[in-house]
Amino acid sequence: MKFILFDLDGTLVDSSSGIKASFRHTFKELKLAVPSDKELSTFIGPPLETTFSALLNSKETVQKAIANFRLYYKKKGVYDVFIFQGISEALRELKTAGYQLYVTTSKNEAMALLMLNELGLSDFFRAVYGAVPHRFKKADVISTCLSLENISKEDALIIGDTKFDIIGGKSVGIKTLGVTWGIGTEADLLENGADKVCHTPADIKKALASF
Repeated sequence: MKFILFDLDGTLVDSSSGIKASFRHTFKELKLAVPSDKELSTFIGPPLETTFSALLNSKETVQKAIANFRLYYKKKGVYDVFIFQGISEALRELKTAGYQLYVTTSKNEAMALLMLNELGLSDFFRAVYGAVPHRFKKADVISTCLSLENISKEDALIIGDTKFDIIGGKSVGIKTLGVTWGIGTEADLLENGADKVCHTPADIKKALASF
């Protein structure tokens, strides 16, 4: 397993505070009831298009919500983030061991690049793939990465903290490694088909060696 695709939010970084603040701002701007903190947590992981389409009743309102969210997130939310303890060390260890690292995220691609640059993580990764118009589902982002980087499915694995990462990886036909320091629980990750689960960033290299 040579090529490792990392999810971003909830896997490399804890960006939950900034994301929730951006959702709250968006609902207030649209003069809608603001969901509870618990419900807002469920919005972390899926593409914005998926979340807002399930909540709002018109395509026009969905597009307005996405625009509001991204404007606020670019100004404030993207900076309300921190790297999970042990992630920098794990990335350095994997890169030294010869793994080729990528980011595949449902976050807007430009915002993902900005965040990684601000946090000093960019140099660990060969490329970053995120959501763009007409390519926002996790499976589509993964497929684009594999295609443009000429990576075979047999040599690739995705690491992520939610069922969306696992389902996306499985639907494309690559191995999956769930992590429990983000949003998803071990039970949820395994239920959705994770090949393995690890509980700390320090466990990643050992888990990869077992594939």
